[in-house]
Amino acid sequence: MELSTKYNPHIVESKWYAYWLKHKFFASKKDPNKEPFTIVIPPPNITGVLHMGHVLNNTIQDILIRKARMEGKNACWVPGTDHASIATEAKIVKMLKEKGIQKSEIGREKFLEYAWAWKEKYGGIILNQLQKLGASCDWDRTAFTMDEKRSKAVIDMFVRLYDKGLIYRGLRMVNWDPEAKTVLSNEEVIYKEVNSKLYYVKYKLVGSEEFIPVATARPETILGDTAVCVNPNDERYKHLVGKQVVVPIINRIVPIITDEYVAIDFGTGALKITPAHDMNDYEIGKKYNLAIIDTIAEDGTMSQACGVAKYVGKDRFVVRQEIVKDLEQAGLLLKVEDYKNQVGTSERTGAVVEPKLSEQWFIKMKELAQPALENVLNDNIQFHPPTFKNMYKAWIDNIQDWNISRQLWWGHRIPAYYLPNGEIVVAPSLEEAYAKALKINPNLKKEDLKQDEDVLDTWASSWLWAISVFDEDEIDYYYPTTVLVTGFDIIFFWVMRMIIAGYELRNEKPFHHVYFTGMVRDKLRRKMSKSLGNSPDVFKLMEKYSTDGVRYGIMASSVAGNDIIFDTEVPKSQKPEDIAEFEKLEPESKICETGRNFANKIWNALRLVKSWDVDENLPNNNQIAIEWFTAKLNQVLAEVENQFDQFRLSEAITTIYKLIWDEFCANYLEMIKPSYNLQAQKPFPIDALTFQATLSFFDTLMRLLHPFMPFITEEVWQNLQPRKEGESICIAPYPKSQPFDNQIIKEAEQVFEVIQNINNIRNEKQLKKNLELELYFNSPNPALYETKFAFAIRKLAKVGKIQFSTQKPTNVVSFVVKNAEFFVPLPKEINKEEEKAKISKEIDYLKGFRESVLKKLNNEKFIANAKPEVVANERQKLADAEAKIKALEESLTHL
Repeated sequence: MELSTKYNPHIVESKWYAYWLKHKFFASKKDPNKEPFTIVIPPPNITGVLHMGHVLNNTIQDILIRKARMEGKNACWVPGTDHASIATEAKIVKMLKEKGIQKSEIGREKFLEYAWAWKEKYGGIILNQLQKLGASCDWDRTAFTMDEKRSKAVIDMFVRLYDKGLIYRGLRMVNWDPEAKTVLSNEEVIYKEVNSKLYYVKYKLVGSEEFIPVATARPETILGDTAVCVNPNDERYKHLVGKQVVVPIINRIVPIITDEYVAIDFGTGALKITPAHDMNDYEIGKKYNLAIIDTIAEDGTMSQACGVAKYVGKDRFVVRQEIVKDLEQAGLLLKVEDYKNQVGTSERTGAVVEPKLSEQWFIKMKELAQPALENVLNDNIQFHPPTFKNMYKAWIDNIQDWNISRQLWWGHRIPAYYLPNGEIVVAPSLEEAYAKALKINPNLKKEDLKQDEDVLDTWASSWLWAISVFDEDEIDYYYPTTVLVTGFDIIFFWVMRMIIAGYELRNEKPFHHVYFTGMVRDKLRRKMSKSLGNSPDVFKLMEKYSTDGVRYGIMASSVAGNDIIFDTEVPKSQKPEDIAEFEKLEPESKICETGRNFANKIWNALRLVKSWDVDENLPNNNQIAIEWFTAKLNQVLAEVENQFDQFRLSEAITTIYKLIWDEFCANYLEMIKPSYNLQAQKPFPIDALTFQATLSFFDTLMRLLHPFMPFITEEVWQNLQPRKEGESICIAPYPKSQPFDNQIIKEAEQVFEVIQNINNIRNEKQLKKNLELELYFNSPNPALYETKFAFAIRKLAKVGKIQFSTQKPTNVVSFVVKNAEFFVPLPKEINKEEEKAKISKEIDYLKGFRESVLKKLNNEKFIANAKPEVVANERQKLADAEAKIKALEESLTHL
């Protein structure tokens, strides 16, 4: 079949993905004769659409799973989605509002009907988008955190932990999201520095004009004050301790108490205590048995309990401004200062979080967390990069009980049932709960039981993901999974909790490795998000650069754990300073263009090779080229395997790119390419042995590259040889390194450096490309240049005569490679002064380089701690530099 002149990625991508699905190459079944390689996808929210973070995370997973599949392992990549309680419920509430329907009007059951309908319509979009990315998941295994099997696992886990005394219901100060109207865990609160005001207010002593000054950033909470507290060591207020003050606006009489918690040097040193609306105040309130007055309602408005009719029902921030005015009018506002402070906001809605006293469900975490800490610190579970162990340890060392209840309808409803007398029974179903309740009170009816209205925190379902996605008869085969690929930002939310769940349920880790990706950010280093509108349209990128191009771009930019700056913007203006600034922050999308060009380069190389005629009778004149590339290929195969072992995937794709572009296309193909037959107007034929070796190299290179760029590699591989229906590169063996000749690689490196120098001279001296040059050299290994690699120098540098010479010819440009000196005669007189300046500059550079190497070699610590091969390499660098300096100084003397 004739190859098209241009590579068309869009046709190729849809064609081969459909082919892979048709032949079920991605399917995995339990097979005791095969080693499993298992990945569970971090389930994206059903509200999600593909963004650059997904592209990065899922490309990494696909690379690992495709390589494992080619290695003959039973590669199982389980896809699925997360129900995402808060985010999804917010979407559905918004949708209903647009239809004029209030959530509270229709009730729970009707609301859930709308929610499931929404999920069926939109919930799978992101999984379909992952197919466009080339994700080779076993789609028959697609799971959902609220499907029947996963729901059963979640409810069973709740019952298990409750029965063990690890889940309890308690009254606690919690983080309340007034927009979502639900509690948040500490980890779901994002603290932001904001410019606030500090208000200094008079609290008058009862029956006196004397006052104690109190500073507050939240004057709206004055209405809930039940004490004023000072430090017992604060001399300013010792005479006031035990007296009473009148709370402004509300006129409540409260005591002045002491506690060492109060900082003498902050504000006025006197603290208003509002136990219902501040975490620390709540603890002081408990300690001194203070009244708790909840003045802020669930929606963030002032409640009846605030005691001032004109404030009731108004937003807390509106009331803040009104109270400040009222304080001023009453002569109780001393002053107002600018103040920077940290304000907690909801990760999901962005609303300012309200500390609120509420009865909630909690999991005791201290005891559960111990195996999760030990098995990360001892590398039973390996983090990549390992530096994240420090962050992980810090989280666990400071772990608090996990608030797992949420005041929502979309989610796993808590399996707790209340009896009329307030007692609680916990069971997987109403029937089982009723059976338990009858043991407490035989006269109960089933309808007497009322199930808890709350649902579980979303993370309380996804922490079981690595277990719940497998059937009972296969979990011992697939679990522990091989690797988890995730962002470091959910190391506490998800990674730690999955490890805890794994040891609690199965006494085994959930995965062997965790690969932490960096955050994908824009040029301003902001996390890419829909709300900021700074995430490029992934599909437009794939349309422009091809899917392989985008996969290459994101991977070549991504070092494990490091942030990726990825932007498609242009300079602010065409002013030189703006362009210069833009160039400093070169958008990584340009590297997608490199990926697209790489695919085109491979395609053109295929067209070149397939255009050659083969003559079975021709002798093989390319044996050295074949031997060299065989060695080079095996060297790189070993290097890439080492990079995979260490999860250095960004380095691996760069290594493969250089092998294909620089070594295979630029060097090997140019060395063996038949010369052009002008008479026949086509290349001369190539010998059969060289042709077959070249096809074999091409085949190996495509298999090596396939996990990174699956589409171009399948298209090329299918066109290298006749293939049968059902054959595919994605199940072809992944190449393995064989022993190789390191000597020929070193020799070739020297030869390519010679060629590069000759071509540089041609460009610098503006010599015609078709002008055949001569090369004289003085080397202890003349055969290397005169015979062994002479064919390469002649072809790649357009050189005719190559001759060993101990005498330096006249009118030449010289250069040094290793311990050999080379001379290129020029057709016109050289400018001696220019040549002297050039050589002097190179000598200066080499002397500086020599000094840096000597500094290392004279460092006792370096010699003592570095590997012997590293020290030997530095000594070789020194010897090479000194040989070059000597040769160049002789050239300078000669000039």
